[in-house]
Amino acid sequence: MNVVKNEELKFSKICNEWLSYKKPRVKESTYLNYNFNINKHLNKHFKNRDLKYFTNYDFNKYVEYLQYNLSSKTARDIITILKSILKYTERKYDIDYKLDLISLPKVNTKEIEIFEEKERKRLEKYIIGSKDIKMNGILISLYSGLRIGEICALKWSDLDFENKLIQVTHTLQRVYVGRRESKIIYTTPKTKNSIRKIPMAKILLEKLKEVSTNYSKDAFILTGKEGKYLEPTAYRYSYSKAIRESKIMHRKYHCLRHTFATRCVRIGMDVKSLSEILGHSSVSVTLGIYVHSSYEVKKKFIDKL
Repeated sequence: MNVVKNEELKFSKICNEWLSYKKPRVKESTYLNYNFNINKHLNKHFKNRDLKYFTNYDFNKYVEYLQYNLSSKTARDIITILKSILKYTERKYDIDYKLDLISLPKVNTKEIEIFEEKERKRLEKYIIGSKDIKMNGILISLYSGLRIGEICALKWSDLDFENKLIQVTHTLQRVYVGRRESKIIYTTPKTKNSIRKIPMAKILLEKLKEVSTNYSKDAFILTGKEGKYLEPTAYRYSYSKAIRESKIMHRKYHCLRHTFATRCVRIGMDVKSLSEILGHSSVSVTLGIYVHSSYEVKKKFIDKL
């Protein structure tokens, strides 16, 4: 047990201790996210508070404050970090903050958006007819559910044409290293479930096999060049162009993933297989997002009664 006077140890110092403890145990992007949220949000309120301050603090008022000013997901992320820091403090300095009384903000779940079949076909037709190599990423997402960061990180070497597989081994993302400073990280996915092999649909196999002959194995799929990637923010502009020129309603890039998953549910793919293809952490995540969302599937089975 560490003996320390409460007034001597400030929250900011505890945060630095916790970050040092976490750094070798988490991915760089996760560490930078922790550091960003601590400096932007937590230190704003608690920087110079000592350990004793938190023993009688009403954490749920802080939860309400965050929910009022931020999205429910951001508020939940901040409280999760705060709880982890205080749990570390409890263990190290033998203090009881009664963390079980802190209520995590509920994340508001919205009905997922998907492209209607006519829209999907129109977008697909535009992409197949395009000579712009960047458009291939959109087609891959439509037929594999890859996230935009995974598409940006994809190289031609990740495509196994012989076995008709897409190997997802990396992701590319921009992370904050300070309030106004950020950088691009090319890294393995956050969870082991996100490292996966996805069967290549026939339309992808034909299109990508034809295009691949023009590029080296180590080239990024979106740029066709080695060592030169396209980051997610920039790729969204290419996606917006495809949507605009296809003359369909604009939706977020993630809608491609939702459209793919919903189509899989509608044709009867089992949830375990779909969960593995999407790289979800568990089957329950897939069930919660997609399976309940398809009215057509429910109606089909009810009509059989």
